[in-house]
Amino acid sequence: MKAKELFSKTEEEQIVSAIKSAEKNTSGEIRVHIEANRKGKDTLERAVEVFQELEMHQTEARNGVLFYLAYEDHAFSIFGDQGINEKVPVGFWDSTRDQMQTAFKRSDFAEGLIAGITEAGQVLKTYFPYQSDDQNELDDSISKG
Repeated sequence: MKAKELFSKTEEEQIVSAIKSAEKNTSGEIRVHIEANRKGKDTLERAVEVFQELEMHQTEARNGVLFYLAYEDHAFSIFGDQGINEKVPVGFWDSTRDQMQTAFKRSDFAEGLIAGITEAGQVLKTYFPYQSDDQNELDDSISKG
């Protein structure tokens, strides 16, 4: 299976819509990256690498979140930038991860991502509320490796 076959066009549109909707709750920036495998790396290590490649660390408040999915490896990670990690408690992403994992176990990757993105928008608004002058600093489309 190729990255472009993982989601239907409708599912991709739903995921992008979930990103746009979540970002209305928070000044945080959300991206999704999917690829076949982790390129021989640990899942979190690869997510950090992709985070840097997508220049997600360039946001003003350092509040970017990457949802990384390596579908052939059956692996995913949620990685938040420095600004988030300095404010949130340890285990902040656990419920989001668990919710996504439940859907992923059913091979419902679109549902899992949408649930995770939606929850991220809700929980991030506590630490990074939406600002009236907020600008969308990162592309909302799904990147593919």
